[in-house]
Amino acid sequence: MNQSKTNSNWTWHVIAIVTIVVWAASFPCTKILLNNGVTPTEIFVYRTFIAYVGLLIASRFRVKLWGWRDEGLAMLLGLTGGTMYFVLQNFALDLTLLSDVVIVIAVNPLLTIMLSAIFLKEEHFSLKVVLGSVLAFLGVAVITLRNGLVWGDGLLGNLLAFLAALAWALYCVIFRGVQSRHGILDITRKVMIYGAVFALPVLFFVPTTPLSTLLRTDVVANIVFLGLICSMAAFFVWNMVIKKIGAIDSSNYLYLEPVLSMIIGAVWLGEPVGWIAVAGCAMVLLGVILVEKK
Repeated sequence: MNQSKTNSNWTWHVIAIVTIVVWAASFPCTKILLNNGVTPTEIFVYRTFIAYVGLLIASRFRVKLWGWRDEGLAMLLGLTGGTMYFVLQNFALDLTLLSDVVIVIAVNPLLTIMLSAIFLKEEHFSLKVVLGSVLAFLGVAVITLRNGLVWGDGLLGNLLAFLAALAWALYCVIFRGVQSRHGILDITRKVMIYGAVFALPVLFFVPTTPLSTLLRTDVVANIVFLGLICSMAAFFVWNMVIKKIGAIDSSNYLYLEPVLSMIIGAVWLGEPVGWIAVAGCAMVLLGVILVEKK
C-alpha cells in the first residue's frame, strides 16, 4: 500500500516536470508566431478564445454572473492576469531575446510577496526578503544593462517584461479576494473572457495578420498548442499536481521554467546564451528562492 502510494507520488512529480516543460515551450512557440508576422495582441486573443471555448465545453456551458463587486474583481483579474500580462509579455518577446524575457518575468513571485506585504499585510520585510529582493533585482539589472544603458528594442523589451511580471503580481493579490468564494474553473473562465475583451480594442490600432498567414499549418498548430495545451489543459493538470503533492513541492518546480525556456530557446530558436545571461538567471532564481524559503 505504501509502495503504491510512493509510486503514485513519483508519477505526479514527473507530471509536474512535464507541465513545466510545456509552459517553458510556450515562450518559443510565441516567438515563432511573432517571427511569422502574427501580432502580440492577436496571439493572446486567439489563444484565449480557444481556451475559453474549451473551458465552456468542460463546464457543460454553465455560465453564471457574480455579484457586481465580484464581477468587477473578475474584470480586474482579466485585465491584469490576462490582457496586461500576456500582451506585454508578447510585445517583450517581439523586441528582445526569449532568455531575457523569461528571466525578468521570473521575479513575479517576489513582486507578489512585496505587493502582498503592502496591500494585504500578509508578508513582512525581513532581512531574507530584503537580501533576496536585492539579489533578484540585481540579476534583472545584469540582464537588462549588459549592453550598457542604451535605449533600444532590447532595453524596452526587458522593461515590458518587468511590467508583465508586475501585472501578474497584481493579479495574484486581486485573486486572493475571490478565490474563497468561487471555483477555480469559474475564475479561470472569467479571466480569459474578460482578458480577451479588454485586448480586442487594441486590434483596431495595430496592423492585423493576413488570413493566408493565419491559416498556415505551423501558425495554426502553435496557436492551438498555446490555447488548448498551455492555457487550458496544463492549468487543470497543474491543479491536480498541487492536490496530489502539495503546494510547496509543486511550486519548487516553477524554478525550472526560466532555465528550461533558455535551453529551449537556444536549441529550438538558435538564440545565444552567454555567461552574463546565465549569471543573471542564477541571481534571479537564488533571490526568489531566498525570499520564498524565508
